[in-house]
Amino acid sequence: MIGILAGMGPKSTAPFVDKVIQLCQEKYAVKYDIDFPPMMIYSCPTPFYIDRPLDHEALEFAIIRGAQKIASTGVDFIAIPCNIAHRYFENIKKSVDTPLLNMVEEAIKHIPRNKGRVALLSTPSTLESGIYQDGLATLGCQFVWQESWQQRVNQVISGVKEPNGLDQARLNWQELLNEVGEQADSLILACTDLNIVADHHPTDIPIIDAGLCLARAVVDRYYEGLKKEQ
Repeated sequence: MIGILAGMGPKSTAPFVDKVIQLCQEKYAVKYDIDFPPMMIYSCPTPFYIDRPLDHEALEFAIIRGAQKIASTGVDFIAIPCNIAHRYFENIKKSVDTPLLNMVEEAIKHIPRNKGRVALLSTPSTLESGIYQDGLATLGCQFVWQESWQQRVNQVISGVKEPNGLDQARLNWQELLNEVGEQADSLILACTDLNIVADHHPTDIPIIDAGLCLARAVVDRYYEGLKKEQ
C-alpha cells in the first residue's frame, strides 16, 4: 500500500494523486478499478505561511507527526509531495520504520547533465535550504535566479491559496515564465502549489517537475514491488 503524506498545501494533494493515477494508466496500462494501487493519503496541516519566516522547529514537528501517523496505518512506503519537507528528510526518515522516497533526489535524476542554465521556482524556504542547488552543482549545471522571479512565485502561491485568487495566479505564472525563459534553458518546478497553475499552462521552456518525478517513483516502486510478490 502506498502512503502519501500530503496537504502541503491542501490544494496540491489532489493534483499529485491525479498524477499517480495517470502514470498508472500510461506506464502500466492499468484499466480496471481493481488494478489501481491502494493508497493511504493523509492531508497534514502544517504551520507554513508564504508571507512570514518559517518556524522550522514547528514545521518539522508537524511533518514528523504526520509521517508517524501515516506509517502507523501499515503502508509499505511513504512519498511526501512537499519540497521544503525534504529539508528535514533525514530526521523524518529516522522517526519511522517505513521507507521514504526522496522527492529532491528523484527530480535531480531527471536533469540532463551539463545542460546550461537551470532556474528554480520554489518557496523562499526551499530556495534558502540549498537542497536543489547542491544537486545542480554535481551535474555541472549553472544555477540562475532573480529576486523578481521569487516575488512573482510568492504572488502565484498566495493566489493559489486564496479563495478567489486563481485567475490572478495564472496571469502571474505566465508573466513569470516569460521572464524566466529569457535567462534559463530549463527550470525546476519545486513547489507543489505551483502545479495548480503549471499543469494547465504549456510552455516551450523544459520543466523538471519535482512532483511528477516523485509520482513516477511512487508508481514504479509500487508495481516493481507487486511483481516481486507474484
